[in-house]
This record gives sequence, structure tokens and C-alpha cells, in this order.
Amino acid sequence: MNAPLYNNAILRLAASVPHNERLPDPMASVEKRSPVCGSRVTVDINVDVEGRVSGIGLLVRACALGQASSSLMAAHAIGKRADEFAAARDALGAWLAGEGPVPDWPGLDIFEPARPHSARHASIRLAFEAAAEAAERAGTASEPTA
Repeated sequence: MNAPLYNNAILRLAASVPHNERLPDPMASVEKRSPVCGSRVTVDINVDVEGRVSGIGLLVRACALGQASSSLMAAHAIGKRADEFAAARDALGAWLAGEGPVPDWPGLDIFEPARPHSARHASIRLAFEAAAEAAERAGTASEPTA
């Protein structure tokens, strides 16, 4: 059975991206763009003294798959560390490529219908790539200097 690429659940997520507003003075900001389709996701991040995300803001200009992925990432971002974003990013890429299990991030199995469509993978990965890089930069910026 072939599931539709753009189903109601994906469209619902795409229409309700949380934290869909830029932070006024982020500790780190990263924009990622898909060269295949032109989708763009910008992620602003603030972290606390333990390196956990305390604030996140997004600017999402992407297809429904990129928006839905941004929604899932942002909904579970607060309290995560840079290494957790990096692990999710890497697991998502591997899973989409058929090289690993569903990532340990709530809801990503919704992209099962997109796995055979490799041209769509970059858009799905954008938010996780931007968040991982921004969280790492923000964590480095928050480290005390000796």
C-alpha cells in the first residue's frame, strides 16, 4: 500500500509550527537551505548554563514536509542539548536513506511515505540540521572562558 506523501497529519503539522517567530537576541542563529527545492529554515536558539535549549525561534519558508518536520523539531526542542539534536539529525538522515531505525524523536515516523522520495529528504532534514548547529554554537558561546 502506498501512503500519500502529503497526508492530513503532515498538513496539520505544517500549519501549526510552534515557536514560529524569531528570537530577538539569540545566542546562535543558523539558516539551512535545500538546494533541490529552495526550502529554507532558520533556527534561533538560547541555552541555559547547562547547555539545554531554553528558547527557540524559527523562520520557516519550506514545503509542507519541511514545515511539518520543523513543527516536530520545535515541539520537542526545549530542554534538549546539542548532542541530542545532533543524534536526531544523524538518525533522521540514516532512516530516510533506509540505513537505520526510526529516530528517537516523537512523530518522525510520519515521514514514512517520503522515504522513497530522496529529493524530499533535504527539506525534511533542514530543521534538525539547523537546530543541531545552532545548539552547538549557543552551547559554545555559553561556556565560561578561563
